[in-house]
Amino acid sequence: MLTKEEIAKRIAQEVKDGYYVNLGIGIPTLVANYVRNDISVEFQSENGVLGMGPFPFEGEEDADLINAGKQTITTLPGASFFDSALSFGMIRGQHVDLTILGAMEVAENGDIANWKIPGKMVKGMGGAMDLVASADNIIVAMMHVNKAGESKILKKCSLPLTGVGCVKKVVTELAVMEITPKGFKLIERAPGVSVEHIIAATEADLIIEGDIPEMKID
Repeated sequence: MLTKEEIAKRIAQEVKDGYYVNLGIGIPTLVANYVRNDISVEFQSENGVLGMGPFPFEGEEDADLINAGKQTITTLPGASFFDSALSFGMIRGQHVDLTILGAMEVAENGDIANWKIPGKMVKGMGGAMDLVASADNIIVAMMHVNKAGESKILKKCSLPLTGVGCVKKVVTELAVMEITPKGFKLIERAPGVSVEHIIAATEADLIIEGDIPEMKID
């Protein structure tokens, strides 16, 4: 099974030259560390940053440079800073090519729940609803099962939804799955993980066609 860093490394392969990319809190923030050096990518954060780089090395943090998750970041040459109104104008105006989010649950029709567990206090939804409502390409980085071993890849979400029918692809510690009109399609499996293992860990039905290749994360 993949580590969180390896999930981020696999998703980094989805980032193309010239993309503007928004990274959600959690595993998605790690993606910036693994983007190829031979492409140009602009990472955007809804608190008003365009041009984020990888995380700083220990001892080189600048407390004034943070992302939307309040993590210290680095910036690349030409980075810019602006207020949240302009930042959300960029998001709502569909100027972001790829959005990478974490999730608590994803359903087979592309619904996502990633902001609230009933009974637990949360500060608010943040920018998640704007991001899922405005983005054409949403990839979810998440763990396949929860701490109790229960699937988070579902026929129908049980938690309050963030967005409806918006997710295009999901990458977990076990698999890469595309969301199609017929549901989750298994397209890659983690090295050493069998298709049977993935099926057993998935509450939703999986579309499986032919031999499923292992992910390449080197």
